[in-house]
Amino acid sequence: MNIESAQASLLNLEEEISKQTALVNELRTKNAETSALEEAKKKLGELKKTLALSKGAGGSKEGKKKERLLLKTAKGTRDYGPAEMHCKEHIERTVKAVFSLYGGSQLDTPVFERKDILTDKYGEDSKLIFDLMDQGGEQLALRYDHTVPLARWLAMQGNAASSTGQSKIWQVGKVYRRDNPVMSKGRMREFSQADFDISGVWDPMIPDAEIISLVATVCSRLDVGDFLIKMNHRKILDGIFEVCGVPPEKIRTISSAVDKLDKLPWAEVKKEMTVEKGLPEDIADKIGEYVKLKGGPALLEQLKADEVLMANKSAKQGAEEMTILFTLLRAYRCLEKVSFDMSLARGLDYYTGLIYEAVVEASAPPAFKSADALAGTSTPAPEKPKKKASPKSTDGSLEEEEEIDESQVGVGSIAAGGRYDNLVGSFVASAAGDEKKAAKGGLPCIGVSFGLDRVFAIVWPKWVERGVRTKDTLVYVMSAGDGLLEERIELVRELREAGIKADFLAKAKPKLPAQFLAGERDEVPFAVILGGEELAKGLVTVKEQRWELVPGQGKRKIESADKGTHVKREELIDWLKSRDGWKAWVAGES
Repeated sequence: MNIESAQASLLNLEEEISKQTALVNELRTKNAETSALEEAKKKLGELKKTLALSKGAGGSKEGKKKERLLLKTAKGTRDYGPAEMHCKEHIERTVKAVFSLYGGSQLDTPVFERKDILTDKYGEDSKLIFDLMDQGGEQLALRYDHTVPLARWLAMQGNAASSTGQSKIWQVGKVYRRDNPVMSKGRMREFSQADFDISGVWDPMIPDAEIISLVATVCSRLDVGDFLIKMNHRKILDGIFEVCGVPPEKIRTISSAVDKLDKLPWAEVKKEMTVEKGLPEDIADKIGEYVKLKGGPALLEQLKADEVLMANKSAKQGAEEMTILFTLLRAYRCLEKVSFDMSLARGLDYYTGLIYEAVVEASAPPAFKSADALAGTSTPAPEKPKKKASPKSTDGSLEEEEEIDESQVGVGSIAAGGRYDNLVGSFVASAAGDEKKAAKGGLPCIGVSFGLDRVFAIVWPKWVERGVRTKDTLVYVMSAGDGLLEERIELVRELREAGIKADFLAKAKPKLPAQFLAGERDEVPFAVILGGEELAKGLVTVKEQRWELVPGQGKRKIESADKGTHVKREELIDWLKSRDGWKAWVAGES
């Protein structure tokens, strides 16, 4: 087939596809019989497939042209190199260790869910869910968090997750949000979260206090600096909205506006409530008198003395629960790390009781004073991020996302969560098609989610500044003179079996300087050198190596005149484990 006839064939196919597309649309408009519509769609699919094959077969010169491949990650995602992953793994290990310390058991759920599982669970944030469609036509979506999949799993357990069953479950994995990313602050479209949830019926506020203690323990063990756990109670907040006169249908959307007080001043939040969401100005002013309050047990007493507020059943119940919580937090000795912050609202729809988030200095936008990130006070508004014009997509439509000035954005909270007593019950009721089953199938739950990428955004620069090692290799086995490959491999195997991380240069007869250079790249603290004469005497030579951080120059090996220590071959493992370098690694200090 010549080029002209091939091009004519392609044009005919494109014309047929255009006609068939019009037919499908017409059948949809006229609500035609399903069989007719499906037949038309099937034919359209076959035509498109034929066109694709024709182009791929090189029917024209244009079909042979190949666009240059753009080597980049998808928007809102990133690669982590080996050094960065070393830091990320440290963060994850630290979090998992605390989860196990608090009696948790691990769960893993699919990275995508049926879309109807996620529908109506996230309020205004539902627009951030990534929709999928698998080849079988099942409507799917990437998971937005771990909480809803956990609730779905608990609902599926039936009697195993009865209303009296108690469990502590944790999950670590990636979640997805179609948000505007701010990569340098760990705010991405694909990111890692670590969740710890307590389910079942317990005495009032005990699991709530346990979760707050867990958050404080994790934050203390991570290198995030000073932190503060902001707390509020949805029942108190809902009571405030009711007392101030917010219509029931607007309570959740007004909560979402209030929750922005950690990023925007009251004037901006009030404008959103009144201008954008139609709340009367006098009601907004009443809300402002409450949501600007923050403190501790003294603030709770102030609220309890408010007769108008305490006349509200929801607010009264919330205050009683907070009284118990403060008593328990004293026993946990973490009261000094907690702030009762009335501006905290948490936008997700499923929260029913206590809500909280952990913040650090980097949480707030740069234009907020650093102290305010922890104190939570209102300050002048930061300069609004400059948005660039949206580029056109391949189909000519405008992209929804706009670029953000990363210098004007904070990391945000590094951990957040709350109580969600009705979520499992709502799944049970929906599965049964009977809303009355919601209460019967209900399972009280409370949990917290740690944003591991946000923690990384804070910890990694500190690792770089301190010159923290990027590998755990402790021993580099070398040979002097002859390659002694088998002997090196045998020793490396013995060390690894003893739990000592060891490596060697994968060459038959490497030169000694090349071996030292390879070990020094990883800042290995012990160089074990094998020599023919020493091995015949049952000895090896061990040279201990240290590095120092030189301002403006990075890490530098400390030169030493020490030629090494002769150690008996059979005593090497015990000798290594007696050294300060080994003890520092075990203690996590190297």
